[in-house]
Amino acid sequence: MQVMLAQCMPRVGDIAGNMAMVKKVMADAEVQRCDIVVFPELVVTGYPPDDLLLRPAFMHAVDEAVGQLVQASEAVCCVFGAPRFDEGKLKNSAFLCQNGEIIGIYDKKHLPNYGVFDEHRYFSSGHGESVFKVNGKSVGIGICEDLWHDGLAEKQADYDCELWLNLNASPFHWGKQEERETLTKRRAKQFSAPILYVNPVGGQDEVVFDGGSHMVNADGELCARAVMFTEDILLCNSLEVEKNIVRLPSQMTQLNHALVMGVGDYVRRNGCTQVVIGLSGGIDSAVVAVIAAEALGAENVLGVLLPSKYSSDHSLSDAQALVKNLGIESITLPIADGVSSVNDMLSETFAQWGKSAPDVTEENIQARIRGVLLMAISNKTGRMLLTTGNKSEMAVGYATLYGDMAGGFAVIKDVYKMEVFALANHINRNAEVIPQNSIDKPPSAELAPDQKDSDSLPDYDVLDAILQASIEARLSVDDIAAQGFDRAEVVRVVRLLQNSEYKRRQAPPGVKITKRAFGRDRRYPITHAFREN
Repeated sequence: MQVMLAQCMPRVGDIAGNMAMVKKVMADAEVQRCDIVVFPELVVTGYPPDDLLLRPAFMHAVDEAVGQLVQASEAVCCVFGAPRFDEGKLKNSAFLCQNGEIIGIYDKKHLPNYGVFDEHRYFSSGHGESVFKVNGKSVGIGICEDLWHDGLAEKQADYDCELWLNLNASPFHWGKQEERETLTKRRAKQFSAPILYVNPVGGQDEVVFDGGSHMVNADGELCARAVMFTEDILLCNSLEVEKNIVRLPSQMTQLNHALVMGVGDYVRRNGCTQVVIGLSGGIDSAVVAVIAAEALGAENVLGVLLPSKYSSDHSLSDAQALVKNLGIESITLPIADGVSSVNDMLSETFAQWGKSAPDVTEENIQARIRGVLLMAISNKTGRMLLTTGNKSEMAVGYATLYGDMAGGFAVIKDVYKMEVFALANHINRNAEVIPQNSIDKPPSAELAPDQKDSDSLPDYDVLDAILQASIEARLSVDDIAAQGFDRAEVVRVVRLLQNSEYKRRQAPPGVKITKRAFGRDRRYPITHAFREN
């Protein structure tokens, strides 16, 4: 059978646009005389539609779109995902239609309820058939999580199928494609049938769909793979006459692609075309500026230099060099006078309370004045403000609410500091785009004389290792300390992590690239009494 996998880019809520996209690919499949064309999970609504599913008007529009797609089907069997009501219960379904009629409906059996997934909130599990006749052939259908469930797979291994189709909405994280292909290879051998896996592309709020659609034959051998991070059409023959395996990008290239896609789609799909970024001369803001310029075009990026009396000369020169290398527009707004005015305004009040000695309050005033200026530019010009904080800083609260945390999208919110360094070196692999001094110099917020991040935090290689053990691996203090870390340091870092939840709740969304990004992936109460000692 000749099967077309449509690795497409649906948009959440754009039912008319998604329907038009599906119809166009259906017509192409007819021209190429395919037997089946397969689209991703919930392609009609985009994924995840969340509480839009609870709106009657939304579901009415979905029903109309499904009807139109069924009517548009011709000789090629079209398999597409959409929600549907069945006896008063909402199902996550795959429709099989041909020659203007529905020839089968499959309802997703295993609903994920972890990480970014929240399907038990909306859907009921399906209990119907998994195998359908298409042009006299037995075709198995599954939707995303169904493929991962061992119990269901054991049952399906008894089915007599000539191929299996799996419709997905599987978000990116590092190493995800290898996980997918390892699974499909195992299932194909278990089912004794080829598996064809289709996945969408595109950024949706915090998640990025990276594609990675592929085919594995009955012997568990990879036969075809679509280009990742781009719309692609993959033609597969169930007899695997010819292999077509696109090479997987490196891990750093995948990270770069995910950030670029996440930023570009978030900004454009929310009605913006241009962004503004505060440039400090440091590595974080430099990486964000590079990503933004690649995603949106250098002409749509404005860098704002905001030097204070504590800013070093190299911070200004490094930021200016970055601006030149990227070809972006920039302005400079010194904040020293504004900081002095605010400090003068508060000095008498602080003195009355016996609080005249400078502390973190004065440091935060500088960050917040920068935030005020950047948000003013954003408001006046309609540019979205991109924040530049990394995951290490967000984890331990080394960021200022309403200051450097102000903005509409946090590009590297899920990228640890050591990974930011690695990404910067990757960006510079062919030529110096980010000034080398921005990479080499000790990280500093420059809010006090001769300040360095290491004055307040462990060195980033140590900090990141502790954080990854706590966040990603969910290890206890004892288990982390057993890896060779100072126990008191582990306790301090974990305490900072717990105490900073209130800040993260007020932070902008950002691109998910790990298994446990802050936000939908990791949900802790702000107010609680549990402490690890």
